[in-house]
Amino acid sequence: SLFSFEHPAGGYKKIFETVEELNEPLPATVTGRIPSFIKGSLLRLGPGLFEVGSEPFYHLFDGQALMHKFDFSSGQVTYFRKFVKTDAYVRAMTEKRVVITEFGTCAYPDPCKNIFSRFFTYFKGVEVTDNCLVNVYPVGEDFYAVTETNYITKVNVETLETLKKVDLCDYVNINGVTAHPHIEKDGTVYNIGNCMGKGASLAYNIVRIPPQQKDKSDPIEKSKVVVQFPSAERFKPSYVHSFGMTENYFVFVETPVKIHLLKFLSAWSIRGSNYMDCFESDEEKGTWIHIARKHPGEYIDYKFRTAAMGLFHHINCYEDSGFIVVDLCAWKGFEFVYNYLWLANLRANWEEVKRNAMIAPQPEVRRYVLPLDPCREEQGKNLVCLPYTTATATMRADGTIWLEPEVLFSGPRQAFEFPQINYKMNNGKNYTYAYALGLNHFIPDRICKLNVKTKETWVWQEPDSYPSEPLFVQNPDGVDEDDGVLMTIVVSPGAQRPTCCLILNAKDLSEVARAEVDIMSPVTFHGMYKP
Repeated sequence: SLFSFEHPAGGYKKIFETVEELNEPLPATVTGRIPSFIKGSLLRLGPGLFEVGSEPFYHLFDGQALMHKFDFSSGQVTYFRKFVKTDAYVRAMTEKRVVITEFGTCAYPDPCKNIFSRFFTYFKGVEVTDNCLVNVYPVGEDFYAVTETNYITKVNVETLETLKKVDLCDYVNINGVTAHPHIEKDGTVYNIGNCMGKGASLAYNIVRIPPQQKDKSDPIEKSKVVVQFPSAERFKPSYVHSFGMTENYFVFVETPVKIHLLKFLSAWSIRGSNYMDCFESDEEKGTWIHIARKHPGEYIDYKFRTAAMGLFHHINCYEDSGFIVVDLCAWKGFEFVYNYLWLANLRANWEEVKRNAMIAPQPEVRRYVLPLDPCREEQGKNLVCLPYTTATATMRADGTIWLEPEVLFSGPRQAFEFPQINYKMNNGKNYTYAYALGLNHFIPDRICKLNVKTKETWVWQEPDSYPSEPLFVQNPDGVDEDDGVLMTIVVSPGAQRPTCCLILNAKDLSEVARAEVDIMSPVTFHGMYKP
């Protein structure tokens, strides 16, 4: 049933508390049988340090990056974790204060410095954070822990050592890239980020990083911009968290959550201001959806428009009979969902957590359908003729095409978020199943599966247990799209062994096995299974 649990005991508060890293891997206690094809590592990233000395971090995306790893070999399981030794972390440890401004926490100037040295620091400009707490992904034969700035951090995924900080600005015109690249079978990486476009206006660039080079050189050095999307507003780019990619197209959803660049540049250095202070919502604009051809990279100037929404995660998109089907985890309205992810809100008592979520944007899984050759003459008539969807696209007199979605899942304050699919088999292709973390008033308390064709849902949940994004791992002998398992880290603060890697059968979300360790862990956002 989708009637969710209540959490009056407030155990979820514990997943937003500081923990220590480990010196060596801990053996896990296994229940059930680990499938024989699981022999690799589950890698996850999230915040692990929520204050430095007496200075707290304020936002969910501020805590210092902690990398977690469950290792599987012949039925044996170990758990290991280390803080990523970013500049943000190392300098905070050295100076025992917040040194680099994070998403929602300002670093104040060093109180020991006099007015003159502070003045000069000001002219050097803002130090952008390298706190890579969001995701980890492969580039060639290397692995990078990432956030959404221009800095990515090369890590050793065996030892969890931090190798080096890489500034993407050295290679491509980009102000930052998302933590959600698309990776093709040959290892080509595509990503999107805000950039300076032509004539001092803002734009969005899609960057391509080629696969592992024959001469073993670093693929990042061969990064190229392949296509540029224009910005709806010259000086205010939208916040972009992910994008869609089909076999032949890129899909970019430009939401009304804008980054006020001038505010960003001026306010920051003058008074303690952070990234969160620089967002604003455009209540008039609504949402613009853009497409571009992949080969050769070129923007297609169709003006797709729809109502205001927030968007972090694309689920999948694919082409079908002259249309692009775009499945999204949407949040209704123009208000920025991150406004509800302050740690003070998430650590509140259950009744207050519910009260906060009552006024927040509502989550909904939506399917939009974009016609690839919309005809000007067909004004006022629905252009979508796919038999299986109720999504519509209507040409309007001004040449814009208005889109209405089909709702695939909707539950009040019950989000289907951090979505995953059988990526190897189905990314960019017609598909049937999506898996997700269920957020109950923003608190993660279940694992969900959705059949996007029939809207059937499945749920796994246990009392006082807080899972993370489920990663799908294909059974190599399987044929069906959902032949495989889901892997998630579940934190049960009251349990004897509070951290566990849970393995579910992707067919019906029944438990296959779990590997538990006697140690507490905080929340994680994204990660990967490395075979």
